[in-house]
Amino acid sequence: MNIKLIIPLIIITICSCDSKNKSSEKAGNILPSNMFEYTANIEPRWISFENFSGSRGKGGMENGGAKGHPCDSITAGATKTLLNIGGPGIINRIWITISDRSPEMLRSLIINMYWDNESKPAVSVPFGDFFGIGLGKTAVYENSLFANPEGRSFNCFIQMPFKKSARIELVNGSPVDLPMVFYDIDLQLLKNWDENYLYFHSFWHRDTATVLATDFEIMPEVHGKGRFLGSNICINANPEYRDCWWGEGEVKIYLNGDTEFPTLVGSGTEDYIGTAWGQGQYFTNTTGCLIADSKNLEWAFYRYHISDPVYFKSDCKVTIQQIGGNNKDIVIGLQKKNVDLIPITVHEAPRMIRIYKKDSTVNLEDPSLPNAWTNFYRSDDLAATSYFYLDSPKNDLPDLQPLKIRTFNLRK
Repeated sequence: MNIKLIIPLIIITICSCDSKNKSSEKAGNILPSNMFEYTANIEPRWISFENFSGSRGKGGMENGGAKGHPCDSITAGATKTLLNIGGPGIINRIWITISDRSPEMLRSLIINMYWDNESKPAVSVPFGDFFGIGLGKTAVYENSLFANPEGRSFNCFIQMPFKKSARIELVNGSPVDLPMVFYDIDLQLLKNWDENYLYFHSFWHRDTATVLATDFEIMPEVHGKGRFLGSNICINANPEYRDCWWGEGEVKIYLNGDTEFPTLVGSGTEDYIGTAWGQGQYFTNTTGCLIADSKNLEWAFYRYHISDPVYFKSDCKVTIQQIGGNNKDIVIGLQKKNVDLIPITVHEAPRMIRIYKKDSTVNLEDPSLPNAWTNFYRSDDLAATSYFYLDSPKNDLPDLQPLKIRTFNLRK
């Protein structure tokens, strides 16, 4: 599978130029506008165990120029630093492979990223989830931000600027050793820093049993100026709802002081990721569903806002409703078995009958309600990784949830 050349997301300044020279000067510190142009403003570095410092003329020294240190191990409970370098610079690519790709390791291993000597990580996410797919699983896929060409490696193409320093580490939170880690972090050292550059952040959150009528937070409220880049979301659907569809929930994005109601809202879960009438397995540059396992009630899907950027000036929060649906008679059957749900609508096209009440539950056996598709709030096990940029190297989000929550009820 070929890895596609992607357009830088935040860093490049788009300008109307009078000449090529002005274009290169305006672009300044980063890649030239054409592949055949030379720039003296950047210096490439590949960071790995073969040249951890990235120093000039210091690569592959440990075995007299022969292959000497391609990988390393991380014992249980230990931390391995992959990158520790001064800035300014921009990370353009991260490639990692690990010898243990079990669900337990993919959720126990943590990737942390720190910018500009901050003590709080801007990124602290379970390893597997960070690289674009949840549920402790891997898959063969490629999109604009991530790729796993044969299901055995983890590639990230998100650009990550840093002004003073960058540090990336892996923390083995599992009770077993990780025998082998191979990696390569490709970056550019910059001559100068542009104050318009934003810092990359990522946040992971799981709720093993969402609360009825309470939206799940894909990204809790963050403060500052920035851009919501998108997220990958995964669900272990609650078997109590049997074969009911789980994906009627709408994504909401609250921007710049929104309170009760958001500025941006979708129309349904599969609609948000660009498909319709259910959710099968597929992937494209910006939307996809990498796991669609109706037998085991597992789905993992993503949407990245690249061609439709979501910028914010002061604050941003992203949520998704947890709503399902089925024909009314089936929903009535669930109610009679005391399955937790709150009816919302009965939809007999083109008529939409709105029946949601915050303080009481409508009796679906009311004969005035047609026996038609009925949406209802439900409770499931959801997790999400959000990706965003901020004008600060740190965020005010909660710390990563403990191992017990990360690895609860993982399925092989």
